[in-house]
Amino acid sequence: MAPIETIMRTAPVIPVLVIDDLAHAEPIARALVAGGLRVLEVTLRTACALDAIRAMKRVEGAIVGAGTVTNPDELDAAIAAGSEFIVAPGLTERLGRAAVASGVPFLPGIANAGDIMRGLDLGLNHFKFFPAMASGGLPALKALAAPFAQCRFCPTGGITEATAPEWLAFEPVLCVGGSWVVPKGPPDVPAIETAARAASALAQ
Repeated sequence: MAPIETIMRTAPVIPVLVIDDLAHAEPIARALVAGGLRVLEVTLRTACALDAIRAMKRVEGAIVGAGTVTNPDELDAAIAAGSEFIVAPGLTERLGRAAVASGVPFLPGIANAGDIMRGLDLGLNHFKFFPAMASGGLPALKALAAPFAQCRFCPTGGITEATAPEWLAFEPVLCVGGSWVVPKGPPDVPAIETAARAASALAQ
């Protein structure tokens, strides 16, 4: 498995996907990969999420992971479904220890200095800054990143195509999480591919 930093550097935007209908999974993945976004985060917020991960993994070039992983049981289920990386909205010691022990590339959520220090204690230094806008936006992340020069971030939550470039211009930010690339509802494949192309062109 590629280390989490390699995955984060694959594309400037990681689409955050809520798949309600399993039939949508493969067409969405194909459109995103065709548009240059190969790293796909499938949130475990729907009944078909684990099956969606399995379906998306059949798409050549896709790097498929699970998001909204909140405990070791969900971690195990996500890994069993073939997840190539794991994203969590926060960080507990229990989940962190289980993820580290599994060896899976892991991106836990942080919103403050205590969260980062808990992660560093576990040997982690790549984090999802979440919820990014509600937690104070880019000024908050700049203030947080200052004492933790060894850390790298994927801000997620409230980021748009218009605001993504300013986040990506901040050196500790390797990529951003975005839900704007794939709107809810039945997938409009050409529109998703076009949005993915625009997102993958967001230069750092």
